[in-house]
Amino acid sequence: MRSAGSVLALAGAVLVFHGGTAGGAAAGVAASGGAARVPSGRVAPASGHERIAQTCRSTADPRTARTLGRAIDRALSGRTGTESVAVYDRRRKITCAVDADRRYDSASVVKVTILAALLRKAQEQGRTLTARERSLADKMITRSDNPAASALWRSVGRTSLQRFLRLAGMRRTTLGRENHWGLTQITANDQLRLLRLLTSRNKVLTTASRRYVLDLMGRVIPEQRWGTPTGRARGIRWYVKNGWLPRLSRYWRVHSIGAFKGDREDYLIVVLTQDTPTMRYGVQTIERVARAVHGTLVPNPRAVAPSEARRVPWEKPDGSVPPDL
Repeated sequence: MRSAGSVLALAGAVLVFHGGTAGGAAAGVAASGGAARVPSGRVAPASGHERIAQTCRSTADPRTARTLGRAIDRALSGRTGTESVAVYDRRRKITCAVDADRRYDSASVVKVTILAALLRKAQEQGRTLTARERSLADKMITRSDNPAASALWRSVGRTSLQRFLRLAGMRRTTLGRENHWGLTQITANDQLRLLRLLTSRNKVLTTASRRYVLDLMGRVIPEQRWGTPTGRARGIRWYVKNGWLPRLSRYWRVHSIGAFKGDREDYLIVVLTQDTPTMRYGVQTIERVARAVHGTLVPNPRAVAPSEARRVPWEKPDGSVPPDL
């Protein structure tokens, strides 16, 4: 069960630590070269009021930030496993962070990073993507095709992938060994940095490159539209990429990253989970957080997009990591 732990203020972002069910999953990840889970140091826990107030912050709209913090805390209350959340609302200048520097196996979420690194490499070479690269990118993002991801991982190369991570400020992301891109170690904060890069002008990716990535994320096939888009007000445009991976045939890692725009709204949601008992349970945890965020930022109970989880082939891995790892 998830329990409240210590709150540490670091560089303006507050991370709320939660205990989870590690068991054999931690040992399995460590054995395969992934990030093993270790107990965090404990200090005297903050009161519930202090913890909620610090989950989300905003100098422009502190009242909404407090309301959002309470909503996220309620959404995570009592959930089994480990969760990390990062949220950013550009209009209200709200930033939320729940254990947002914890590392997770990326599963298929890393495919957005692979594409962004490919586009950056092409920019530096002064060229556009080839027809083959575009075909692979389309399959990789819209259908989460794994052979396409493996082909682009190899063609981009570790040097260019690492260069992109450095330029993007994704300092806590560690590339998976050899061809195991699904074991790249990611954090909610770094995924939020990636989404911020894709949704605003910057020196790393051109406007054309950013629009290309978002266009693909906005055309994900219906059975992969669960997660962060759930509960958004109708009329809000969504851009999503999900990952769903069991380790040792259980202990699921289920993630969703999403960007949302429309009607003056512009906000980002990242939810990462691990050690959930089933894929369905992980999706439910993510969608509880998503509904809390959408419902707080754009309340419209009579016009809310339902979950797409009914289309999901449950408990079938995304194939981002071989089953024997």
